[in-house]
Amino acid sequence: MGKNDAAVKRIRGLLEHEPRINLHRHPIAISVADGAVVLEGEVDSIAAKKLALELAGSLDGIRGVVDRLRVAPGERKGDGAIRDSLCGILLRQPEFKTSAIHVVAKGRSEALREVGDEGSGRIELTVDDGVITLEGEAISLSHKRIAGVLAWWTPGCRDVINSLAVVPPQEDNDDEVVDALRVVLAMDPFVHAEQITARCRNYVVTLEGLVRTEDERRRADFDTWALFAVDNVVNRIEVRA
Repeated sequence: MGKNDAAVKRIRGLLEHEPRINLHRHPIAISVADGAVVLEGEVDSIAAKKLALELAGSLDGIRGVVDRLRVAPGERKGDGAIRDSLCGILLRQPEFKTSAIHVVAKGRSEALREVGDEGSGRIELTVDDGVITLEGEAISLSHKRIAGVLAWWTPGCRDVINSLAVVPPQEDNDDEVVDALRVVLAMDPFVHAEQITARCRNYVVTLEGLVRTEDERRRADFDTWALFAVDNVVNRIEVRA
């Protein structure tokens, strides 16, 4: 067995032992060349995607991971429908009422909203095969994270590439993650945010609290995984009817 084949086997073993990754239902193609791993396929959750990338990169001798994983959407939508939905969400969201919103389709950029003030933020979005890319400028780390979550909420979304620059720059930390998560949970109509507490250490978020349904527990978990830079989620939320 060659060195690359051995690495593929070890990575596959790591993925098989992670309960949140289901290789039988959603197979992942793994290849290794020149110390770089390529993961390709469709997984069933953001958690599975992030964990697969982390596990692949944890192997000794691996210098990088190429992410070609997509998340299976709850409902399949065309790029135009995804784009229209996200545009409507961003335009209605109070956090972005002073931000310029642009959409790129067929190589052309269209301004849906312009603002005259510098430093108000500018979001330019594209959708390609269900993958949403956000570019431009966010006025804070929280705004960058919120925009990414809104993209993940969009029906049909298969992945989010959040390339928004934060202007002026801010130093990221665990408190910034918790601050953004509080806002996101409060925004989510399917979650009772006041019943959930969150803490973060080294970008690993722990959720605790009591909710009435398993769906609400899963939704809080989803929202947390959707946050930019969150590496892992420990969900200790209990369900009590």
